[in-house]
Amino acid sequence: MKKNIVFLSIFLLVGANPAMGFDNGGTALTRCGTLSPSPEVAAEVYDTLQAFLAGGEMQVAKTVVIPVAFHVVRHDNGSADVTDQQINDQLDVLNAAYGYAGYQFTLHGIDRTDNTAWSTHSPDSSKERQMKKALAISPECTLNFYINDLGDGLLGYAYYPYSYDEDHFIHGVVVLYSSLPGGDAYPYDEGDTGTHEVGHYLGLHHTFENGCSAPGDEVGDTPYEASPAFGCPVGRDTCQSAGEDPIFNFMDYTYDACMNEFTSGQAERMDAMVQLYKPTLWAGCNVQPLSTLKIEAPTDSGKLIIKAKPNKGWKFKEWAGDCKGKKKTVVKMNKDQLCTAVFEKKN
Repeated sequence: MKKNIVFLSIFLLVGANPAMGFDNGGTALTRCGTLSPSPEVAAEVYDTLQAFLAGGEMQVAKTVVIPVAFHVVRHDNGSADVTDQQINDQLDVLNAAYGYAGYQFTLHGIDRTDNTAWSTHSPDSSKERQMKKALAISPECTLNFYINDLGDGLLGYAYYPYSYDEDHFIHGVVVLYSSLPGGDAYPYDEGDTGTHEVGHYLGLHHTFENGCSAPGDEVGDTPYEASPAFGCPVGRDTCQSAGEDPIFNFMDYTYDACMNEFTSGQAERMDAMVQLYKPTLWAGCNVQPLSTLKIEAPTDSGKLIIKAKPNKGWKFKEWAGDCKGKKKTVVKMNKDQLCTAVFEKKN
């Protein structure tokens, strides 16, 4: 019997210098909130990666299929929503960007939650952890893609593969809802905030990491870059080393319309990082489509209302964890509980 598991569950940042733009409403936008690792962590990961590449353990490149669970976290009144078509368009953007690198993304499921506090959370906050603890799905096998109304003009953020164990609920990416294709976060409205943050999720640095100093972004075929590029400054060259700044690269800070490439070196780095830190994802996961899952805002009693509805060909079996013994598809739970919905294939 195969089971789908829904956890009530968290997250880590990767970015640095903010690149600013403005949406159609005039709101200042920050390109990425992912924090750079500490020098000690960066050195340890670099040494581990170089030893792995030099040791002949790297497996032959293949197509890695990643199921994506989209979590649309709206305001209490249902605003800050996106359509299913926008989500499908976002998947198309990811597949167009990562196809060259050997990564394919498939739709695992879409759920919607009405919770203003979660939707407008700040990175590395208790609200972020509450949201992810409640919504994360099989992080070792699934890209959890959170669509929020992030505060302070932030477009998105993510965590590196080595930041937590591969099955930790903190993994995934978080993006501003209006950055999806068709949104109004111009000039960041073509879905490449998602592309950029997934790059961090798979182990890529910003192209301007370490500026003009070695080892840069630790990728041999991306020229050094002193600082993030804004807009689309063709011909920009900020370092004395060979090559103009990689302004067309998805891991820079330029406008969505300017971004259009990953390099072969970045593809190799993603493969190595996934093999090292996300081995279950590399091996391939048999992740079945999730049921329809809806988590309401807390009730007056402080409990969360959760409803799980099986997709076609599946049936609800039971709740496990802190909700063990409950047989109905709708349960109430405290915010600090961990409940697992178990589904099984129909005969």
